[in-house]
Amino acid sequence: MSLTYPESIGVGLLQGVTELFPVSSLGHSILLPALIGGRVDKDLNMTSADSPYLAVLVGLHLATALALVVFFRKDWIRVIRGFFSSIRERRIETVDQRLAWLLIVGTIPVGIAGLVAEKALRSALGKPVPAAIFLALNGLVLLGAERLRRGGGGRRRAGAAAEHAAGEDPAIASDRRIAKLSFRQGTWIGAAQILALFPGISRSGVTMSTGILRGLNHEDAARFSFLLATPVIGAAAVLKLPELMKPEYTGIRGPVIAGSIAAFVAGYISVKFLTKYFENRSMTPFAIYCLVAGIGSAVYLSVTG
Repeated sequence: MSLTYPESIGVGLLQGVTELFPVSSLGHSILLPALIGGRVDKDLNMTSADSPYLAVLVGLHLATALALVVFFRKDWIRVIRGFFSSIRERRIETVDQRLAWLLIVGTIPVGIAGLVAEKALRSALGKPVPAAIFLALNGLVLLGAERLRRGGGGRRRAGAAAEHAAGEDPAIASDRRIAKLSFRQGTWIGAAQILALFPGISRSGVTMSTGILRGLNHEDAARFSFLLATPVIGAAAVLKLPELMKPEYTGIRGPVIAGSIAAFVAGYISVKFLTKYFENRSMTPFAIYCLVAGIGSAVYLSVTG
């Protein structure tokens, strides 16, 4: 069992970027080692019985979740205050209270599904060719959302631009728009994360797509997606963190720490970039990338495998 520092740092950078970009971190974590081949494919093979790869990904996911917490720290302070005030006052009226409960109802479905099906799906589908196929399907999902989005998205974008021009804090203005979602809509958007259990389907991509189809603009859909992802990624990592404490993983803890630092930095830079990017841009470039990369990888791996 081995893992080099370059491998861990490389996977950390990959995780930090692809977890937040709508292109599937799990899909890329499976595909890239297979495409590179050699020792990298052996060390970073998710289905190999003696590979430390899954344990490494645990630490990297926790680092990415921490990057999201740091970036959205002001929002999480408001959300936590809103949750406790709603309990104390027995009401859900303010923006912070509604946002807190939207995040709760949106997290429950994927939490249950993850506990029940994640291991089985990763064992059955955590191979390069299925991951490539699902990556291409992810591209179709993103394209479909862009084509089918409601006309109200343009009006909401114009409204967001007006609020920015008026000098309102963009974060607070976005939270206020998100809080207008019904709890049923919030549940559907959060439940879309279940599809990300399939390697190649992006968590942020499917939640953004569902949010856009429910009337959110790209900026608000991305913001809600990142807020929803934080407790899911963090909780999954914490639950599996004890694996890294096993004696057989003693030798890879140094590389895991280095990779986690890389994942944190890459994740923070990625979310900062994407929150700005989606103020006036769409998911279409990411959709095209997923289609090309997914189909190309599936053909190449089928021929060479």
